[in-house]
Amino acid sequence: MLSIFKVLWNNLKQGPSTDPFPFGETFTPARLRGKVTIDPHSCVGCGVCATVCAGNAIKHVEREDGSGKDFYVWHNTCAFCGMCQHYCPTNAIRLTNDWSTAHRNEDKYKMKEHEFIAYARCSECDQAMPKMPHAMLEHIYGTPTEELENIYSLCPECRRQKAAQQFGAHIHD
Repeated sequence: MLSIFKVLWNNLKQGPSTDPFPFGETFTPARLRGKVTIDPHSCVGCGVCATVCAGNAIKHVEREDGSGKDFYVWHNTCAFCGMCQHYCPTNAIRLTNDWSTAHRNEDKYKMKEHEFIAYARCSECDQAMPKMPHAMLEHIYGTPTEELENIYSLCPECRRQKAAQQFGAHIHD
């Protein structure tokens, strides 16, 4: 019986052994996979993340006006597996260490990340097209030249026409 009082006394001297959450800060591991964030300036809207998403939590929805895509990540279905981050070719999608997704049941459809991924416009014909971030050009080509940046400012049809003009000019020389 005396040993029980000794244990109780030691526990009272040591204080709480749990984190003070939700009334104070708690320990979060540095590599914890939490809420997803999207950088709309780096995203090209390729959809690789939606394809590899284990929970089917990522949706790309084309806007009717053709100006770009709405990008959604639904936290209630996200498994926090990290596949989207791993396979994103432009590093536009990241898992943070923000793990707090507690919410009332009536708010479950509001628990999402939403970004608008705007399309670029062709410098020749002004057609909407997926953009090519400068960082991606650097990754593929090293330091991109002005000519290369001009090529990627054109839609595929204008690129074909420009290539045909240049190719045709070289044949006749």
